[in-house]
Parts: sequence; C-alpha cells; structure tokens
Amino acid sequence: MAPSDRPYHHGTLRTALLTEARQILERDGAESVSLRAVARAAGVSPTAPYNHFASRRDLLAAMAGDGFADLASRQQQAAASTSAREARFVALSRSYLDFAATQPQLYRLMFGAGVQHWHDVPAVAAAKSAAILPLRTAIAERLTGPGETASLDIAVVAAWSVAHGLAMLLIDGSLDRRPSPAGMDLATAAMRWFFAQVTGD
Repeated sequence: MAPSDRPYHHGTLRTALLTEARQILERDGAESVSLRAVARAAGVSPTAPYNHFASRRDLLAAMAGDGFADLASRQQQAAASTSAREARFVALSRSYLDFAATQPQLYRLMFGAGVQHWHDVPAVAAAKSAAILPLRTAIAERLTGPGETASLDIAVVAAWSVAHGLAMLLIDGSLDRRPSPAGMDLATAAMRWFFAQVTGD
C-alpha cells in the first residue's frame, strides 16, 4: 500500500508509529529506530512522523515513557494482588523481572540504551518515579517510625538496584536462558532474600 493510501486518521498515526517503533526496537535494538525507518514500516511519507515527534530522541522518549507507564500499571496490579507483606514484595519482584525479560530492548531503552539523561525529560522522569512507587510503598510498610525516611530512601534505592541488576542478568542470559523459568525463579528467590535482610523478616 502506498504511503498516501494508508487509512490513518487524525490521532491514530502517532499510535501506529509507536507500534512500529516498538517492533523495530525489539527486533533490531534502539540503534535501528529512526523516524525514517518507522515511517517506512508504517507506510507513510518520511516527513509524516515529524507531525508527532520533533526528533528521533522525542520518539525514543515517548517509547521510554510508555514503557514506564506500562511497568507502573503492572506493579500496581502486582501490589494489589495480595495483602501479605512478603507475598506482595515477591509479586512486585516477579512482575518487574517478567517485564524486563519479555521486553528486553524496551527495558534497556528505558534505562538509557542509546539515549542518556532521561532525567532531563520531565515526562519520562515522572513516569519512572511512578513505576517505582509501588515498591517504595511496600518497603515503607515495614520501615515505619520516627527517623525512617532516610532509611526508606536507602532501602528503595538498594532494592531497585538489586531488581535492575537481576533484570539485566536475566536479559543477558546469565541466570539461565530466557524464557526458562529457572533463571526467573532464581532471581525471584534473590529478591525474597534481599527483602528479608532489609526488613528483618
């Protein structure tokens, strides 16, 4: 179908471009995502994406922001799946690790692959903060009382660092090849052990 024949209506092209970009990302990595490549995949003119994205970086930022929004939604669902404290932390951990293992290139992009300083993009920074909030809440339930704010900040950074490190080990196949459950089970067990050390449970 010629670019001019594609049945995109106002407001739908942006979604279509992001969909094509995600497919290119997971297949070929962030370095292969360009406005021209996405336009070609969507079957529109090379200039059409500029109506929605000022630059390649804007396109990648939109993808990263959407990724964090998806992660936040999954983390919220995991947190709501159980009222037991340890079980909630395990559910959060498994949800986080599963997200990374099933969308490795998106996960890499979200944490800076191909683009640096996402904290300079307010929308991405806000989405990232929202994605980590369920984990922070789960840890805060255990660390209560006067003077615990600093301890909470440290514990959240430590937990996130462990989760991120385990996610990268899963992606790179260092904890058994994805999608074998062995690596995921080992990573989840490691997060459960970490939680026990932090909370004293």
